[in-house]
Amino acid sequence: MKIGMIGLGIMGKPMARNLLKAGYDLCVFDVNPAVVAEVAAAGATAAANARETAKNAEVVLTMLPNSPHVRSVMLGKDGVGAVMERGATFIDMSSINPIDSREIAAELAGYGIEMLDAPVSGGEPKAIDGTLSIMVGGKLEVFHKYREMLSHMGASVVRCGEVGAGNVTKLCNQVIVAINIAALSEALTLGQLAGVAPEAIFEAIRGGLAGSTVMNAKAPMMMDRDFKPGFRIDLHIKDLNNVLDAAKSVDAPVPLTAQVMEMMKVLHKDGEGISDHSVLVKFYEKLSGEEIHR
Repeated sequence: MKIGMIGLGIMGKPMARNLLKAGYDLCVFDVNPAVVAEVAAAGATAAANARETAKNAEVVLTMLPNSPHVRSVMLGKDGVGAVMERGATFIDMSSINPIDSREIAAELAGYGIEMLDAPVSGGEPKAIDGTLSIMVGGKLEVFHKYREMLSHMGASVVRCGEVGAGNVTKLCNQVIVAINIAALSEALTLGQLAGVAPEAIFEAIRGGLAGSTVMNAKAPMMMDRDFKPGFRIDLHIKDLNNVLDAAKSVDAPVPLTAQVMEMMKVLHKDGEGISDHSVLVKFYEKLSGEEIHR
């Protein structure tokens, strides 16, 4: 199977490497020539532009920041959709607004192209080791056709419904992650101010009902002051904007999401937009004057 892949950022690059390890014929493009060269050195074919990735490709993958980027790459002036072969499939692994996913799918159908939306969760570590959670929307037969390929990037590959359902599920995921990180920050701040070490709190509760994958990943980062991005605050702001837009369209109440969004916007203004979303703890440190530590 020949695959074209567009977008080799924090997530896309290790995902591409896992496809190469699995033996796929991969052609890649990114606006950063250095990262294209790096993935090409691992065995991929380097494309000169996005359209070139679609040449003879059975499937084209994108891993891009947001809806406008996906729409431009696939349907813009030099859009990839116009040069893909009829019967080919587009799989968007970006996290975008599900309304946009459905609109892009409808336009690509006019070219005879199938589409899956397949956003991921797990951050850079799980992208590297190929254990992402992949949430998929699209036709059942198209999902079955590419499930094995997706499984080389994710430990969990679940079809959630028709096109757009993958991104609805990803928005739900991002709500839970954001609120979890905020709750963890709040709890560790309370504990330290009350005289109990955050590390003791973490070790004591991680195996109980309050324990979570989010806690296991983010508590050590907070205590070690390690805010190197696995998932940047600015990207989470983008996702929560999409949550709020989607919630408005279906009249869903999301008061906790709105609250955490305000916290993240404060951190963005403080220059933390490129930091990992575990930096939410700094919002509480700003309020309390107490820095979390081991």
